[in-house]
Amino acid sequence: MNVKRLLLSLLPLSISIFPSIAQTHPPAHAGEIKQAIKKLNTLGSVLYLAAHPDDENTRLIAWLAKEKLYRTGYLSLTRGDGGQNLIGTEQAEVLGLIRTNELLAARNVDGGEQFFSRAIDFGFSKTWEETFRIWGREQILADAVWVIRKFRPDVIITRFPPDERAGHGHHQASALLAIEAFRAAADPQRFPEQLKTIPVWQAKRLLWNTSSFFQGSPPSSAHFFINVGDYNPFVGQSYGEIAAESRSKHKSQGFGSPRQRGNSVERFEVLQGDAPEHTLFDGIETSWKRVGASDEIPRMIDELYHAFDGEHPEKSIPGLIALLDEVEQINDTYWKAQKTAEIKELVLACGGIWMESTAPAPKYAVGEQIPVSTAYIVRRPGVKVMVSDTILPFNEIHEETSAFNADLVTQPYWLRRPHALGSFVIDNPNDVGRPENSNAPKTSITLQINDRALTFERPIIYKYTDPVRGEVHEPLVIAPPITANLNQKALVFNGNAPKTLEVVFAAHGQQPVSATASLRLPEGWKAEPQQITLSFSAKSEETVSRFTIYPGERSSLTDSLSVVLQYDGAAGTAKALRSIAYEHIPRITWFPPSAARLSKIETGISASRIGYLPGAGDLIPNTLREIGLQVDILNEQDVLSGDLSQYDAIVTGVRLYNVNERVRYMQPRLLDYVKNGGTLLVQYNTSGGLKIPDLGPYPFALSRTRVTDEAAEVTFIETDNRILNYPNKITAADFDGWIQERGLYFVSDADPRYNQPLRMADPGETPNEGALLVTRYGKGNFVYTSLAFFRQLPAGVPGAYRLFVNLLAKPN
Repeated sequence: MNVKRLLLSLLPLSISIFPSIAQTHPPAHAGEIKQAIKKLNTLGSVLYLAAHPDDENTRLIAWLAKEKLYRTGYLSLTRGDGGQNLIGTEQAEVLGLIRTNELLAARNVDGGEQFFSRAIDFGFSKTWEETFRIWGREQILADAVWVIRKFRPDVIITRFPPDERAGHGHHQASALLAIEAFRAAADPQRFPEQLKTIPVWQAKRLLWNTSSFFQGSPPSSAHFFINVGDYNPFVGQSYGEIAAESRSKHKSQGFGSPRQRGNSVERFEVLQGDAPEHTLFDGIETSWKRVGASDEIPRMIDELYHAFDGEHPEKSIPGLIALLDEVEQINDTYWKAQKTAEIKELVLACGGIWMESTAPAPKYAVGEQIPVSTAYIVRRPGVKVMVSDTILPFNEIHEETSAFNADLVTQPYWLRRPHALGSFVIDNPNDVGRPENSNAPKTSITLQINDRALTFERPIIYKYTDPVRGEVHEPLVIAPPITANLNQKALVFNGNAPKTLEVVFAAHGQQPVSATASLRLPEGWKAEPQQITLSFSAKSEETVSRFTIYPGERSSLTDSLSVVLQYDGAAGTAKALRSIAYEHIPRITWFPPSAARLSKIETGISASRIGYLPGAGDLIPNTLREIGLQVDILNEQDVLSGDLSQYDAIVTGVRLYNVNERVRYMQPRLLDYVKNGGTLLVQYNTSGGLKIPDLGPYPFALSRTRVTDEAAEVTFIETDNRILNYPNKITAADFDGWIQERGLYFVSDADPRYNQPLRMADPGETPNEGALLVTRYGKGNFVYTSLAFFRQLPAGVPGAYRLFVNLLAKPN
């Protein structure tokens, strides 16, 4: 193997959505190569716009990108941070990281590109007014205008209507923003600061892609219809099959979809601009005429298309290089950049030219010089490829080495700074819209292909072989020199007894590093020791330190601690290192502040040993251990044949009755446990997809009612109910400091044998009593709650702890 020293240009990874391609989908086989050649003659673009991951119409995106060959993008205003997670326990912005990568995986299947605004999915919103109040309407509008001006869509399509039919307030807000952004993007008086970088842009039309799940107007002559059920012979699939594969990437939402085949009609209504009569692109020039190019370019593309030899794709390379020379002469910078990028990827595909840059370890520290190995191979005969004055041999791996200077931590750009409830803080305006960082490690490589210099960029990755999964690729991680991981997100103090905080300090660089560490605490709190000294001599070395924390006499709902590191003459809040690994997306690593909420509660104990049946994933078992309860995780066998009488209470995880097929066999044993004197606490489930019809000993139904205002007033309608008095006297103050929402999927039509001691509603709505049910059944207690304890307890909300403890109590 010929190994030479190569001095590559190693730069931060720049992902631009104007003028070059944001996410490329290089052709993988002869059919896709031929279709990609055909696409070179199409100069049109479509932007789909909605609110969340999973809102997009993947079938339509696939049809637009792979059938009509338009440049197709999806602008999801949020990253799905406020949803529930069916595959793990991640919540909030961490869940947003997962869903960002699921969207990128979906776009890799359907051929679209992915964009975001800075808006945060703060949970279900009932009105667009509330959504804009929390997001900040003008800022999110500016983000949408920025993406439109950079992406330059000819047609914009929304998933939702701009009225109450959209249901979710985020959905309605997305349509209202699309209408306003359609006009504002073309107005030089709107957001003029953007015009220093990009010009105004006027799309031809804005359409609502209506759907059967909207109870809107019936089909009429005013609607425009498209059949997107075609079969694509270039890829060997119909768009229903492609869409199913794409949508099934949304695994955290449980959206696995069946492959559909045959006719599928999409309906559109005009929201702005001209109405189409025959095609979505009526009145829009999508040939090379739109950029004033000569007839030579389309002639050359047609010739390449008809002469393409699937058995010998390398024969197309001379024609592609000649075409590239012609395209580089056009004046339109947008389409010149777009089409040159497409042609360059086609040259690689036709020559079977592969290259990959790897690092020998998955993680390095800021300031290090990282060894990089770039491997090349040319897999079609007769293709002359030269790199660093070396002609690459046919069908043999050639490697060259270089070095990359790790200057920046690979922190997701939208998580670099603390954020408010409604939107992320983005320091660099050019980052707006990007799905991922613009500064991830990469190599810039110049190849001489048939004597023509072509430059490509490749990310630097780490790869290894898993005995089950095979070859696994991971993004390269650049970490701070030292990280500090806490073993919990919130420390809950029951009274004045101290607690021990465990901190795992880790070094990530090759060079020795020393520092001092201390805790920043609220006034009146103290820690022992006050300071510790850290000294690391090797990469990945770790040390575990323990601080004893003494609570203050007074506490607030905003109390928190953070770890402070001082080294190299500077002090600052330490960063933790967190990682998520799911097989359907790349490994995700990020560096949140090394901090935890401090909560001081005064709660009695109503139960000491708890059995917990996990549902769709939550963090409640660990949070209950925080206040001294013994929590045993149960499985089906424990319920069916174990001794349940040893538990003071059994708790079911969120959505257990939605996700566990075996719950139908466990339910009789659980109700027998109640009848014999135990307490069964069932947490919220959704109304759709229940595995059994009856969740309790007496009938009740589940609705879609929820209280989204986390500060909504709570009324006590059964003040003498034991569940509100033992062991803690529950008052209005116990509902202070709640996060995101009060509750969701409230109970309706409850049997009168249930007590419903609480009443609440969002402002302006009719009060609802379905947040909490309790009934005596035999000798025991059955409790059903739609309150969002799965959010409140991990966040350390004191009143939520006090109420939850009461729910665990046995009857008198």
